[in-house]
Amino acid sequence: MLRSAFSQTLRKAGTSRQGSLLSARAFCSSPLQSSDKPTRAEADSTSALDYKLAHRLRKLPPLPSLEPPMMDASEAVSNILYNTPPPSAQPFKRHILNTLVQNEPGVLSRVAGTLAARGFNIDSLVVCGTEIKDLSRMCIVLRGQDGVVEQARRQLEDLVPVWAVLDYTNTKVIERELMLVKVSILGPEYYEESQYGLGGAGGQPSSSHVPPELVVERERTKVEANAQTANAASQTPLTPTEALRVKSDNMRSVIALAEQFRGRVVDVSSSSVIVELSGKSSRCDAFLKLVRPFGVLECARSGTMVLPRSPITSSWSGSDDMAEEELSDVDAGLLPPG
Repeated sequence: MLRSAFSQTLRKAGTSRQGSLLSARAFCSSPLQSSDKPTRAEADSTSALDYKLAHRLRKLPPLPSLEPPMMDASEAVSNILYNTPPPSAQPFKRHILNTLVQNEPGVLSRVAGTLAARGFNIDSLVVCGTEIKDLSRMCIVLRGQDGVVEQARRQLEDLVPVWAVLDYTNTKVIERELMLVKVSILGPEYYEESQYGLGGAGGQPSSSHVPPELVVERERTKVEANAQTANAASQTPLTPTEALRVKSDNMRSVIALAEQFRGRVVDVSSSSVIVELSGKSSRCDAFLKLVRPFGVLECARSGTMVLPRSPITSSWSGSDDMAEEELSDVDAGLLPPG
C-alpha cells in the first residue's frame, strides 16, 4: 500500500517536471515580440573610429623628409650649444584638405582647434552636408610646408569624429568659389568721399587711410586738372541728366567686366550694383582688382570648394598632348564650357 502511494507521487513529480521543461523550451523557442526586437544603433562619432580601426592595415605614404641645409663644423657646434635647429628649406605652398567628418555638433571646433594648435592660419574653410545623412564635408585651404601639413593631416585623421582626410594639393580638381561684390557706380571721387571722409586743406580727401592705388590715381587726376585752364576749378556741378549719364556709363563698364569673367548682375540700385561671380580664387581676386577703382562697398566670398576630376579611359593618345608642366599652367576656369 505504501509502495503504491510512493510510486504514484514520483509519477506526478516527473510529469510536472516534464511540463515545466516543455513550457521553458516553448518560451525560449518562441519568436520575440515586436517591442523586444533590437533597434539599429544610430550612427555617431564612434562609427568613424570603428571604420578606421577596421582599415588599420592600409599603408600610409611616408612623411616628406625635412632636409636641413648643409653646415660646417662651427655652425653645427653653435647649433648644438644654443639649441637652435635650422629652418626647413622647403617652400610654403597652398594646400587643399578635404575632410569627411561625422555630422554632429562640435566637430568644426575640434578640427579648427587642432590646426590652430599647430600654428596654421586657415585661408578658407567650407563646411556642408553630403548626400549621406550622417556625413559632412570640410574643404580647408591653408599654406605650409609639405611635411608639416602631412603631420597635421594625420593628426586630424586621428580625431574620433573624422572619417578621412584627403590632400588634393597635387590632384587635378575642379575648384570653384562664389563671390558677391557690391560696386559703386557714382564714381571714384564720390566713393572716396563717402568711405574715407574729408580731411586736409581745400576739402580734399585725406590720404592717410586711402589705399595706395587710389592715391596714385588721385595724384594723376590732380596733375591733369592742374594742366587745364584756370577756371576748371570753378566749374558748375553736374546737372541731373549728366549725373545720370555718368552713373549709366559706370554701370555699363562694371557689367562689361562681369561678363568677361562670366559673372552676372543680380541687383541694381541708384548708387551701386551687386555682381555674382563663380570661379577659381585667382579669378575672383583679379575681378576685385579691376573693379576696385570704381569703389567696392561690400564683398562676400563663400570659400573654396573642390572635387577631383574623373579620369577618361581611352586607347587613343594624340601626338600633340601637352606636358605635365604645361597642363599645370593652364587655368581650366578660363577654358570654354565642355
